[in-house]
Amino acid sequence: MSQPSESLRAPVMQGFAWKGVSQIFLQGSRLVVAVILARMLSPHDYGLAAMALVLASLVIVFSDVALGAALVQRTRLSDADRSTAFWTSVSVGALCTVLGISLSGVLAGFYGDPDVQPLFAALSLSFLITSLAATHEALLVREMNFRSLEIRMMVGTAAGAVAGILLAAKGYGAWAIIGQQLALSTVSTALLWLLSPWHPSLSFSRSSLRSLGGFSGNVFAHRLLYYLHRNIDNLLIGRFLGPASLGVYGFAYNVMLVPFSRIAGPLTEVLFPAFSRMQHDRARMTAVWVRAVRLVASFSVPALLGLVVVAPDFVSVVLGEKWAGATTLIQILAWVGLLQSLQTLNPNILQALDRTGTLLRYTIVFFALHMTAFVVGLQWGVVGVAVAYLVSSLIVEPLFAWVTTRALGVSPLVLVRGLSGVFQASALMFVAVLATRLLLQEAGVGAPLRLAATVAVGILVYVPCWKWRAGDAFDELKAFRRRPHKRPTALALEPPV
Repeated sequence: MSQPSESLRAPVMQGFAWKGVSQIFLQGSRLVVAVILARMLSPHDYGLAAMALVLASLVIVFSDVALGAALVQRTRLSDADRSTAFWTSVSVGALCTVLGISLSGVLAGFYGDPDVQPLFAALSLSFLITSLAATHEALLVREMNFRSLEIRMMVGTAAGAVAGILLAAKGYGAWAIIGQQLALSTVSTALLWLLSPWHPSLSFSRSSLRSLGGFSGNVFAHRLLYYLHRNIDNLLIGRFLGPASLGVYGFAYNVMLVPFSRIAGPLTEVLFPAFSRMQHDRARMTAVWVRAVRLVASFSVPALLGLVVVAPDFVSVVLGEKWAGATTLIQILAWVGLLQSLQTLNPNILQALDRTGTLLRYTIVFFALHMTAFVVGLQWGVVGVAVAYLVSSLIVEPLFAWVTTRALGVSPLVLVRGLSGVFQASALMFVAVLATRLLLQEAGVGAPLRLAATVAVGILVYVPCWKWRAGDAFDELKAFRRRPHKRPTALALEPPV
């Protein structure tokens, strides 16, 4: 096994390096742009945009109808496979664009707000734009060429940020957020065509489509149900509670849930092709999976626990008093984000093992429980929806961990033991941050200084506690700073002895 391990280590570590640079830029710029737009736009503007942005994640689902995952997972590919996947994706993308524009009036009628109709129609163009580059992206992932992937993402995000801020400054309201999305997808697609060495031929193979479709069908159904879960709460809130309530909920959701779920996002994209290559060695897969989840937890758990404490000061100082209604939602959704961040790699494990049927069956249960929770929670407004989301997450996320460990043939205690040190260090930090904030509040210290002091205390307490209670994770993170041939320990792609 040593040779495959060595052959994978270099591209994996280089992928992590590019992802690290990219994520620093992307998360930093997204946070800055989100704060700028929050101060330039009203909750009503955000609510209108959120109604249309229900389409945004659906674009990802239909961009390649999960054929990209099949291209990455397969051990051998022909040019017919690549071109068939491309033309299928583009055909579906064009059809979805036409349907989106045609149904934009119906969707606006569902919300009872005609201002949403042109936003829906414009955003529908993303289906076609994104589908034009979906196959190129999958092939670059398969080749583990993350340099090209991350360069295009950083440039596309920067273009979207410029477009969004300019539109907001000119008073276009919700169009600023829609324009940001369209600019990002357009620039990203153009760059993928420039950076990818592959271009489609005028060929289409029914046998290739049947072969790829056998794998991608379950993955597509999983993604579609996951999309519905991600957006059904927004649909219900927008329909029954109105755009202002949706604006507050959507902003809290995007500030908290999406960025912290993306802490694990870089790992998923880098490790899926690696998992696919080691699909016949489950001991190695388990070792890498546990180590990767531990690295995710090392950042997401303390950050989200800390934000539960500092949320009132964060909203007051960073966002402004008009977003005060988001404070409680951020505190609740932080717990949801914590649970979900620990399960982000699980779909990749099941797909790499060709257990897509298991993944789909779990997703059906996952969707049904969350859907029920949203409907029940709606009776108590946006806070009720958030609380119900947390309750259902406490059921489905541990279930997902059990399903994944069963597929790997190991005990769930393997993951529990791997994460115990991180949770111990995070608990100590949580107590220190809470005590600091209460003392400063009692002393009458203002919100800006209180926020700065609690964040500083959190970092100063967590880092040594993390090194003490989760030394392996600390050492692995340090190893990422070295060049690939000097990194024998970081996610070593080897089973533990």
